[in-house]
Amino acid sequence: MIRHTVVFTLKHPSGSPEEAAFLRDAKILAAIPGVENFERLRQVSPKADYAFGFSMELADQAAYDFYNAHADHVAFVRDRWLPEVARFQEIDYVAL
Repeated sequence: MIRHTVVFTLKHPSGSPEEAAFLRDAKILAAIPGVENFERLRQVSPKADYAFGFSMELADQAAYDFYNAHADHVAFVRDRWLPEVARFQEIDYVAL
């Protein structure tokens, strides 16, 4: 299993309709076959300066590759992520 995570900060003002729309529209990623346990998260640690996180689980590398190349993911990255995310850090985990 691969746990795919990303923390990020949006270009939109906190609490804005644009912020809410981005977070709402990200739910399209949960519908991609192979994505399990998709979560949209608010980052609350004072030790990190990112605002939000996404987390999901994928069964294996083949499922991860399918997700990464899926048309809905590609479109979300192109149309929403790149224009609206100010900064991010992506981390993928596998169990030891």
